[in-house]
Amino acid sequence: MATTRIGVRELVEFVLRSGDLNQRQGSQNTALNGARIHRRLQKQRGDDYEKEVYLKQSVTMSGREYTIDGRADGISHTTDEDYTIEEIKTSDLDFAEVSENTLQLYWGQAQVYGYILAQQKNLAAVTLQLTYFQTTTEVVTTKTKVMQQAELTAFFQQLIAEYEEWLVLRDQWRAQRNTTVKQIDFPFPAYRQGQRELAVAVYKSILLQKRLFVEAPTGTGKTISTLFPAIKALGEDKIQRVFYLTAKQSTRQVAEDALALLSQQGMQLKSITLTAKDKITFAEEVDLAPENNPYMLGYYDRVKPALRDLLMHENQLTRTVIEEYARKHTIDPFEFSLDASLFADVIICDYNYLFDPIVYLQRFFSEPDRDNFFLVDEVHNLVSRSRDMYSASVSSQTFQAVLQQAKTESSAGTSALEKLTSKVKRALTKISKPLRDDDITEMTGQAPLDSVNQALADWVAKIHDWLAEYQDNPLVDTLLDAYFASLTYLKIADLYDETYQSLVSYDHKLRQTTVKQLCLDPSAFLDRALGLGAGAILFSATLSPLSYYQQVLGNNKDSLTFRLASPFPSQNQALLVTPYIQTTYRQREQNLDRIIASIGVMVNAKVGNYLVFLPSYSYLETMQAAFAAAYPQLKTISQATQMDEIQRAEFLAQFTAQPTGTLVGFCVLGGIFSEGIDLKGERLIGVAIVGVGLPGLSTERDLVRDYFDAQQGTGFQYAYQLPGMNHVLQAAGRLIRGSHDVGVILLLDQRFASSRYTQLFPAHWQHFQRCYSVAQLTNQIDQFWQMVAVKNKALD
Repeated sequence: MATTRIGVRELVEFVLRSGDLNQRQGSQNTALNGARIHRRLQKQRGDDYEKEVYLKQSVTMSGREYTIDGRADGISHTTDEDYTIEEIKTSDLDFAEVSENTLQLYWGQAQVYGYILAQQKNLAAVTLQLTYFQTTTEVVTTKTKVMQQAELTAFFQQLIAEYEEWLVLRDQWRAQRNTTVKQIDFPFPAYRQGQRELAVAVYKSILLQKRLFVEAPTGTGKTISTLFPAIKALGEDKIQRVFYLTAKQSTRQVAEDALALLSQQGMQLKSITLTAKDKITFAEEVDLAPENNPYMLGYYDRVKPALRDLLMHENQLTRTVIEEYARKHTIDPFEFSLDASLFADVIICDYNYLFDPIVYLQRFFSEPDRDNFFLVDEVHNLVSRSRDMYSASVSSQTFQAVLQQAKTESSAGTSALEKLTSKVKRALTKISKPLRDDDITEMTGQAPLDSVNQALADWVAKIHDWLAEYQDNPLVDTLLDAYFASLTYLKIADLYDETYQSLVSYDHKLRQTTVKQLCLDPSAFLDRALGLGAGAILFSATLSPLSYYQQVLGNNKDSLTFRLASPFPSQNQALLVTPYIQTTYRQREQNLDRIIASIGVMVNAKVGNYLVFLPSYSYLETMQAAFAAAYPQLKTISQATQMDEIQRAEFLAQFTAQPTGTLVGFCVLGGIFSEGIDLKGERLIGVAIVGVGLPGLSTERDLVRDYFDAQQGTGFQYAYQLPGMNHVLQAAGRLIRGSHDVGVILLLDQRFASSRYTQLFPAHWQHFQRCYSVAQLTNQIDQFWQMVAVKNKALD
């Protein structure tokens, strides 16, 4: 087995952290800005200075070899006996405000590097230098200590001794994990068609440390087919941690269920589901300041006993379990879940924990780690999600809200706040002057908006100090919205490159300026994130064409592809295309009767439940009204613009398993009911899709189109056609969810009949039929249901 690496920072922070969890004291300095400051300070050093020195020390703990390693910011020496190790820290806090607990961590890292250097060079003593750079004032504070080798050795051995206790526990858990994982079998009596091949491909990709793009149609059993081989690889120590990344709560639940199924065979494996902070934070914490929050006060003094208690008694660390132990030990549940994740074999979480540059898990993803492997579910969602993650905007309205409230307040600090905020609002107003002068609403450019960036940076620096001084000011809540929006904008500004465009818009009615940094192609950022592990499986039911997804989701030339056929017989669904219908905006009204008649043919052929997907809410309302007027005897329901969880559940509950009448549900294509719902059997027997799903025209999509046109001539396809087709495939995928499901899919648009679209049809759609009239459509649907009846009679 390869030697396991433990980072110096990880070791020091786990052992030495103590005291309160005070999130207000955390610096908002960005990693990129910190790196720039490091380089700036390092350049100021003398000729005897060596920067970013890699240091490592092998140690034996729990009977195994470990490498303690990291990069010292700098080492200088004037003689063979006189060495100084520099540890550089950057923060927006004044040095005097840095807590003793934090300073202990800073010095702890320097002491570990000092110990390693003393061992390597056989030094009697080492000088440790802590250089602290305050980003808001550029004040540099320098502190030094001279420590003897004996002192450094004693410190290091004490760290290792405490850390070893946890390693012993982790090794015991992993040994138990490996033994039990080797004994488990695939948790179903037999593999579905293609399922074994998928599991084998996943396992081989893990061994080869590759990225594998998988298109596996609904019914393949993608979750268990990816998790099972990954867990087998865990049991063989090929990897040590699996991240199951997804966009939806429903798919996280499926992953939890798969793990629970395997645990029924005796598998002992620790998994955790990370829940968003705003959902798992206890209600009584929400309005409490950290210094008054009992779940944060003394957090680090109680978290280790809580972790021991949790890990000794639980394997599946779901949200409910985390909350139970957090209450028991009076600690913040969100931070507790992050700390517990360090000991998990499988971590189920949202995409943003790996990919989002603002909220990614630094404890796992600050450096590449070949022990990590990624399973990325429903990865088609990552295309738009990642573009949003790497884009950011700010609006003058956000700052205007601060100014308006400030005018009604006369509390301490309000006047200073007004002056500061007026400056940044003026910078935004100035940038939109050409729009006001020319009476236009938008302008774009490739260059970053340096004047806005500088204004925001100055404002954030001064507001940080203002917040520290006036914590009880009634403006704080309103101010924080602008503060965090500005921080996000500045962090994205650090990433701005040739894949970005700046977009300035002005609302003449509201007199509001908005600036946006729009990421057109986040593939390089995704590639970097995926490179933080040994490899990844990126899978979805709709991933056509695979070459497109390979490009936009990382563009790694060594990635592999795997496509599975549908496990269900193609004759279970009639796939009918209607070239006689045009749904472009100009043609919709004169085609309305034909569309209504075609839907009527589908729903009147057999009593049951049906879904009709429309490209917009306004078109949905028009269509439902026209359909209800034409078929008043049929029950119709429709998706509303805002539906909470209860309303969604009530909508789906009307699709009963044994309907006595026909129900027609009208939904928006690409909306909440077009993916992620499971209406098996008689709960759904027909789906009609009106239009090819093209997203609405917008400046942002046009910029994406222009970017990919310039790159390779695929602008319209990448910006409009393929995202639209993905919505179509997802909506159609609601129909056949199991081996006994049957039904009709209507594609109501002549464009579906063209080669531009048929070449995008997946393999299990190649039996599609074109119907050139309502009469022909009627005949085809009647024949399909007659065939189903004959087949069912034969089975009886």
